[in-house]
Amino acid sequence: MKPRGPLMIEHRLIEKMLNITEKELNIIKNDRKIDSVFINTIVDFIRTYADRTHHGKEEDILFKELENKSMNADDSRMMQELIDEHIHARKVVKELVEANSKYMNGNLNSIDIIIEKLSFLIKFYPEHILKEDKIFFPNTEKYFTDTELNNMLSGFREFDRKMIHEKYNRLFEFLSKKYS
Repeated sequence: MKPRGPLMIEHRLIEKMLNITEKELNIIKNDRKIDSVFINTIVDFIRTYADRTHHGKEEDILFKELENKSMNADDSRMMQELIDEHIHARKVVKELVEANSKYMNGNLNSIDIIIEKLSFLIKFYPEHILKEDKIFFPNTEKYFTDTELNNMLSGFREFDRKMIHEKYNRLFEFLSKKYS
């Protein structure tokens, strides 16, 4: 398997979660009520899985390795575009969290913001994923030797192994501050 394999497998789970999110969005639009637990759950999924785990492998491993390669202008431009999209998605998720918090504090005007942010994410990710799966990943593999690709795949596995420990160490730190 090449490094794009695990990334594309992760894309499939992200797409499945977006399908569920779209169903919840339709309920929100119809009922004009927010299930804040669902919003917190989808935010946790996006932040931990889609952003920190998935985008982390892209940015911290694949993109960093590509920075050492002489890429053509189109591939360099697309990599920067993908990085910019990751940054924008993080901003939208932050705004979603803020709107959900306001909603939980009684601000019903936040419903429209939550609808807007969820709608953005549901539209954004499939387009972003398509760009990576069909264009960027296949186009940039040519810059690596088979050995480099295998080493990158090993790096992805190690990255994933550390993620679970990082998440739950942060949870412990949060809870220990609360209960100290």
